[in-house]
Amino acid sequence: MAEPRSASPAPEDRGQIRRQQILDAAAACFVREGFHGASIARIAKAAGMSPGNLYHFFASKEAMIAALVQRRLDQSLALFTAIEDAEDPYRVIMARLEAGLEERTHCHQAALGLEILAEAARNPAVAAIVQAADATTRERLGRLYRAVRQARGQDPGNEAVTLEVLLALFQGLMVRTISHPEGRQVSLGPALRQVTSTLI
Repeated sequence: MAEPRSASPAPEDRGQIRRQQILDAAAACFVREGFHGASIARIAKAAGMSPGNLYHFFASKEAMIAALVQRRLDQSLALFTAIEDAEDPYRVIMARLEAGLEERTHCHQAALGLEILAEAARNPAVAAIVQAADATTRERLGRLYRAVRQARGQDPGNEAVTLEVLLALFQGLMVRTISHPEGRQVSLGPALRQVTSTLI
């Protein structure tokens, strides 16, 4: 008796898989060659498709950047939601810092983030993408910050300044990964927990 064939992905699922493959290829090309050095043809080749097929998914490299930024934002928003739903959000934040540190000091992710920020400094369309994602992140982080402070019986304090310092701290880790790669070997976890605990 023949074994049943495994079900093929639905067309929409196949399309989503192809989109993610293109984004992974684009990210690798941006890191390796820079935004302007990474042509559509090179990205398509890395994704295993023709440029014409790639254009069915993304109209431009800016569209790919928008999708990469959105993918990272979706991951952050999912994390914020999980922390908000926890019984003790503060404890979850403290427990999650080590993983956040590892993510921020991952060489590939740091290089990609800096490449996108560099293009944002030159390209108003990319700047708008980055700034919109940042605004969403600050809004959700602010909501989490207020919830943690309220649960601990603390007043909100200077929320705007605190959020800027927290974001600068974690974005700065990305910069340090490139300017001082050996710094990844330093155990920053305890210091990061102390600083974060003081801020929130």
